[in-house]
Amino acid sequence: MKNIFSFIAGLFGTTGVALGALGAHALKQKMQEGLLTPEQLSAFDTATKYQLIHAIVLFILAYINKDKQYKLYTIASYLLVTGIVFFSGSIYLLTTRNITGINASFILGPITPIGGLLLISGWICITIQALKKHDPSL
Repeated sequence: MKNIFSFIAGLFGTTGVALGALGAHALKQKMQEGLLTPEQLSAFDTATKYQLIHAIVLFILAYINKDKQYKLYTIASYLLVTGIVFFSGSIYLLTTRNITGINASFILGPITPIGGLLLISGWICITIQALKKHDPSL
């Protein structure tokens, strides 16, 4: 695949919109049924927003890197992909545990902040690369 990050960005964009719709409709109903708290629904919404924002950033990085491979933009792309999976993925599972029956809080709880740190690290790489000369090897 020529640019895997464009593909992953599209996948994250697609699933982010689908999960946002799920949260806005089906999960709101589950909240009314008492299976989800307002805080859990809000956290789920936050996870979809982070996923969608970072999917757009990932797509932009893939576009910038299509001709030249800027080292820190590539590293940032890997960090953002992993950060989305850890941050948003763990929140999706934690907030819907009463519905899905998946209760792995002891693992998922610590993964959420690790995902956040990965996202922050990705942004740091973007910032540093933007300050460097436009030499892909730097």
